[in-house]
Amino acid sequence: MPHTHYTTLISAANLAERLAAAPGSIVVFDCRFDLAAPESGEAAYAQGHVPGAHYLHLDRDLSGAKTGTNGRHPLPERAALVAKLASFGLNEGQQVVAYDAQGGMYAARLWWLLRWLGHDSVALLDGGLQAWEAAGNPLDATVPPKTQGTFKAGAPLQVTIDAQAIERSIGTRDHLLIDARAADRYRGENETIDPVGGHIPGALNHFFKNNLTAEGRFKTAHELREAFGSLVGATPADRVVLQCGSGVTACHNALAMEIAGLHGAALYPGSWSEWSADPGRPVATGANP
Repeated sequence: MPHTHYTTLISAANLAERLAAAPGSIVVFDCRFDLAAPESGEAAYAQGHVPGAHYLHLDRDLSGAKTGTNGRHPLPERAALVAKLASFGLNEGQQVVAYDAQGGMYAARLWWLLRWLGHDSVALLDGGLQAWEAAGNPLDATVPPKTQGTFKAGAPLQVTIDAQAIERSIGTRDHLLIDARAADRYRGENETIDPVGGHIPGALNHFFKNNLTAEGRFKTAHELREAFGSLVGATPADRVVLQCGSGVTACHNALAMEIAGLHGAALYPGSWSEWSADPGRPVATGANP
């Protein structure tokens, strides 16, 4: 009997069932992280994780080298990321499940990156590690052995856009930007991470945490479609550009749009951290226009 193919979300019950029935058919990655304490996610992983899960670190594994002008979490080199994922035993077409304990804000980055590498068999554990534990599933402190997989990159299923295209778009309105940061940071208040507060002119605000219910699971496709529909209006999804502070939580909005059936939005990987590094670029402040 063929296995179900998960491309957006997987429940804790379905993951437990799959791991029990066919553990070799799936690769699980723990993406727990904390921007304020970058080693805390790996330390938590060492204490206990979904059995068989490997750990991926946001800065070391899911981001590339910083130049000072390309943002805080630039995309990794494609070839380096492919080699890294294959080194954990990932094969072409194999089901991947990503999770964290932060509402999916870091696991969504891996979801997006795998789709960027042409791999669509990737899903987030809905509700994260909290949902896994709440369902009575065990944790394991054993680090699984690494095996070499056959994973290779294919044609991208997610696209990117650069700062130059966004600069042109400010005048032409070719794209509609959605900023995933908290409303106060979007408005230019309480900026504690980047040297400049505010947002890209014309960008609208949809805080990524608004994609989740009070229990930390993703809202329904209908609810997400309504939320994003009220922002984008008649703008086709493939003319939407998603950004945030450094290109991480924007991936959460990308996943939410995919769940909602709104396909084709682009990611601006450098996001506000790259944009604001150039003093010549315009800055806006205040609430959604």
